[in-house]
Amino acid sequence: MKPQGLVILGPTGVGKSEVALFLAKHLEGEIINFDSLQFYKDLNIGTAKPTEQEKKEVPHHLYDILNLEEEFNAAKFVELADQTIAEVLGRNKLPILVGGTGLYLRALEYGLFPLEIPEEIRAKVMKRAEKDLEGLYQELKNLDPEYADKISCRDKVRITRAMEVIYTTGKPFSFFHKEHPFFKKKRYNFFKIGLILSRKELYQRINQRVLKMIEVGWIEEVKRLLSKGFGPYLKVFKAIGYGYLVRYLEGELSLDEAIALIQRDTRRYAKRQITWFKKEPDVFWFSPEEKERILIWVRERLSWKA
Repeated sequence: MKPQGLVILGPTGVGKSEVALFLAKHLEGEIINFDSLQFYKDLNIGTAKPTEQEKKEVPHHLYDILNLEEEFNAAKFVELADQTIAEVLGRNKLPILVGGTGLYLRALEYGLFPLEIPEEIRAKVMKRAEKDLEGLYQELKNLDPEYADKISCRDKVRITRAMEVIYTTGKPFSFFHKEHPFFKKKRYNFFKIGLILSRKELYQRINQRVLKMIEVGWIEEVKRLLSKGFGPYLKVFKAIGYGYLVRYLEGELSLDEAIALIQRDTRRYAKRQITWFKKEPDVFWFSPEEKERILIWVRERLSWKA
């Protein structure tokens, strides 16, 4: 199957947007977002969205498409991404997907498990996960040890999804992995480029990026959100950093404490992303400093207009 797009993936702070912009300029590409927080309006500095200038240089899609109160999930993403990819290909341009939300990429590439979860079950599982994730994982291990052994005891998304399916169907989640083709047959043939740095260098970049975000107005961004009546009750405020800055503004944390916590949580998130993406099949790994090499390498292998 001819490649239908290029994917740039990797941990937060590694430099995906810069590489994607460079490749898009040289490959007649259009950028499509798969970072779950960059879909939202008003979350700009704290999510490291592309700048307005960058958006003028190359078409960008699926940024700033949601209000802060709106719920979003992998199914809605797949629907929008399918439409956007078709439109980009229809213009004879190269879709370049960029982001760090591995679950969304996997759903787009392989499809979703087609099961409606009753709202009462979803609410019940979420409440358990918020209160006692460790206990919920142990229950999963008792009911479906095969699947539980494949995931982390801290992987809230996978644990809750598996328990929702078990409560709804009465069958282990691993049963559906075996029986249904949605997890095996590709919907797209993507050419995937992974960006990676040494842990030391990545963590240094993350620490510096947080400081830069504060410098260019992240606190003011949070103040604007609060002045509009938004607050910690919103799901998006659980994104790394926003909650700590609210606590700083309310006097619960010093600025240095808030910054240190944001840096710590971002490093931890990057580590989880690396673990996820290292399990992703068919990824070709490069340093983000190797933009020219990546371009040559892609041109040699990705004859997408042929």
